[in-house]
Amino acid sequence: MIEHFNPLEGKFLQVLDKGGHVYKILEPKLSTNDLKKIYETMVLTRMADDKALKLQRSGRMGTFAQVLGQEAQVAVGLAMKKEDWFFPSFRELGILLVRGSPLEKFYLTFMGCEEGNRTPKDINNFPVCVPVGSQTVHAVGAAMAAKIKRDKVVTVVAFGDGGTSEGDFHEAMNFAGVFKAPCVFFCQNNQWAISTPRSIQTAAKTIAQKAIAYGFQGIQIDGNDPLAIYVATKEAVEHARQGKGPTLIESLTYRIGPHTTADDPTLYRTEKEVKYWQERDPIKRFKIYLQKKGLWTKKYEDNLIKKCTKQIEDAVAKAEKIAAATKPEDMFRYMYEKMTPVLQEQLEYLHESLGEKEA
Repeated sequence: MIEHFNPLEGKFLQVLDKGGHVYKILEPKLSTNDLKKIYETMVLTRMADDKALKLQRSGRMGTFAQVLGQEAQVAVGLAMKKEDWFFPSFRELGILLVRGSPLEKFYLTFMGCEEGNRTPKDINNFPVCVPVGSQTVHAVGAAMAAKIKRDKVVTVVAFGDGGTSEGDFHEAMNFAGVFKAPCVFFCQNNQWAISTPRSIQTAAKTIAQKAIAYGFQGIQIDGNDPLAIYVATKEAVEHARQGKGPTLIESLTYRIGPHTTADDPTLYRTEKEVKYWQERDPIKRFKIYLQKKGLWTKKYEDNLIKKCTKQIEDAVAKAEKIAAATKPEDMFRYMYEKMTPVLQEQLEYLHESLGEKEA
């Protein structure tokens, strides 16, 4: 762990500041392709997120949680190996995309289609977890399984600051610490758990320092800085892979939009607060960074927007086609490998209520 960043002192890791200036001593050695991959995936994430909002507002998709303002998260996926496992909550579109998850799966999930939860076999991403914090336990369990099998696999689990107030989080942290599970806890502290501010969720000065009580390392970082996220995650993943135990990363960021599309954030936060974080926009600062390296031009941006627009429209068309063929009974058929008696009974009741015979 980077010794000079102590969560108890309130310090945090930042490599790229809000003005796009980089601290050379901390700058990771990333290839041109990787730097562009970070930027391009952040832009795709924001555009796909905006498209989802339009779909929801027009009644073509259900309630979902926007990623707006938290796109720097994509660097987590870049710091992982393909064989590692990722456990997302409902606000990790960027990490899922950079790890190869098809965009249409995201749209299908929030269209209420079970197909959205089916991850391609060659991609080690778990389905989106909506119950707050429960994916932390799943990630530690998978990490322990890998350790028992002596597989050099690391699990990374993402959750919000609200997730740290759940019992599952503390149980997962305790178990991971005791057994040195090869797991990385990535907390996206976006300051608000629905309308509850971080300030009244915990009396701890930082979330990162909670790792100390469970016997492992924690670090607080600038969550709008893709380079800081990459550096911290890469080190934590390799630390776990070497059998040295877990890490808790507190990524300080901000959700610019509502908690979900069913929320009105103007009821509990100020425009001044939102503006403060908009000035620290992850895409804007990374664009400046790429410009200084001679990797960003207007032509490059125009081509990228055109490419992302096509990818998004193709994904939406594919998702809506699959959604149109989805049947209500799918929610029963795909919960377990074999349907349980209770689910069978509920399925029969559904058909009776609809005046149908079971297929």
